[in-house]
Amino acid sequence: MLEPLASPLHLVLVSPQIPPNTGNVARLCAVTGCRLILVEPLGFSIDDRNLKRAGLDYWDKVFLKLYPTYDAYVAEYP
Repeated sequence: MLEPLASPLHLVLVSPQIPPNTGNVARLCAVTGCRLILVEPLGFSIDDRNLKRAGLDYWDKVFLKLYPTYDAYVAEYP
């Protein structure tokens, strides 16, 4: 299992709507060590097959965190 970087970059998607695009971003995060932050509401389910297909086999390497609002994210990472 991969360990996250000490200070990884955060790639934040606010209210993403297109599962394949989000999956592609997740793949980018997996290979670069960036954290993927998804801010709800999402336009799809995390279990969406298109999302998983676009992320290929990289989902186990993605450091993913969901936030209910952008304000919740900013409160944790000012």
